[in-house]
Amino acid sequence: MDRDKLWNWEYAFEVFPLIFDAIWITFSATILGFILAAIVGLILALGRRSKQAVIRYPVIGFIEFIRSTPLLVQLFFIFFALPQIPVIGLTLEPMVAGVIGLGLHYSTYLSEIYRSGIDSIAKGQWEASTSLNFSRYHTWTKVILPQAIPPVIPMFGNYLIVMFKETPMLMSISVAEMMYVAQTLGSAQWRYIEPITIVGLLFLALSYPSAYLVRRLEARMGQRFSKKKKLTREEVTM
Repeated sequence: MDRDKLWNWEYAFEVFPLIFDAIWITFSATILGFILAAIVGLILALGRRSKQAVIRYPVIGFIEFIRSTPLLVQLFFIFFALPQIPVIGLTLEPMVAGVIGLGLHYSTYLSEIYRSGIDSIAKGQWEASTSLNFSRYHTWTKVILPQAIPPVIPMFGNYLIVMFKETPMLMSISVAEMMYVAQTLGSAQWRYIEPITIVGLLFLALSYPSAYLVRRLEARMGQRFSKKKKLTREEVTM
């Protein structure tokens, strides 16, 4: 290999399949982490609205702590520090630790999106549920959440893209995603330009179309719910 060349096409074609294969690890970590974030985020949003201070304040504390500390520190804690804690100590596989780290970190942001959706529900919906003698469970599952979640789904898409672009941090705990493979290949040949550039281009090729689709979805959902609100106002004034 000619090490004097700034860019070596032969080396680029050699490492591309190896990096591309790792894209499934990147996808898996993103999707699994996002599913975890969506579930925990909803629990946090409901916990934050609890009338029980013993639930509400620990949830608020957890959200503020996670949002005020770097994702990298949280990943290191889950993977390196957690096994050393007496009694609780738990050793996790790198992929599992990475998914948990991503999921918990972004659950705090998704909880705020859930909260904005819940806060947008008209007071009359709560009052109607009470007058119909709905239980608290049925009020949430049959009335509030079905109306609160659909309008905020496009905002979830933005965080899914952000999470996807954060997956290179998982290389710090040895998850073999694209950046980890690129760094390993680069250190083996002491050539980093080609593998790192390929990783950047793959992220660009996947992130840009995804961001475009999310913007289209936001616009479509915005029109749909604006029309729905307009119809609701007209029905009320009739």
